[in-house]
Amino acid sequence: MSDVEAAGLHELADLVFAVGRQLRPPADPAFEPCTPIEIGVMRFIHNHPGTSARAAAEATLLPSSNFSRVLRGLEKRGLVDRVVDDRNARGVRLYPTEKAHRNQRILRDNWDRTLRGIIDDPATLATVNAALRRIEDELIARRAGAGAGGASTG
Repeated sequence: MSDVEAAGLHELADLVFAVGRQLRPPADPAFEPCTPIEIGVMRFIHNHPGTSARAAAEATLLPSSNFSRVLRGLEKRGLVDRVVDDRNARGVRLYPTEKAHRNQRILRDNWDRTLRGIIDDPATLATVNAALRRIEDELIARRAGAGAGGASTG
């Protein structure tokens, strides 16, 4: 990899981090405040309803003890339902509640207001989103490969 390519990757990581820090939580009083970690957990549960706690913990890079603490807090605040797994009575499945769906709508409306007008070209937006999605998917795949005894490439 050339120095120019490496510098571009460093800038990409730096900008992703910086943009994420600029996205502030909604001021709407109906929004149940969530930490960035809780938002990450809820994002995974919204995208994978019925997931296991183990899969969600792994996907959000949280050790099981930390994930359990976050999950208890989300459940206590009415954002997550734990449902006993029909196939395994010891297992549970995680589902977002109606309150969580409302929270997600408020969060998305907030992000829409925050980001609207920054990128007006739908093709550019689709390209940026596709690139970020690919980066996320590849990082997850690499981590899974490294966790299964494979070589880490990053």
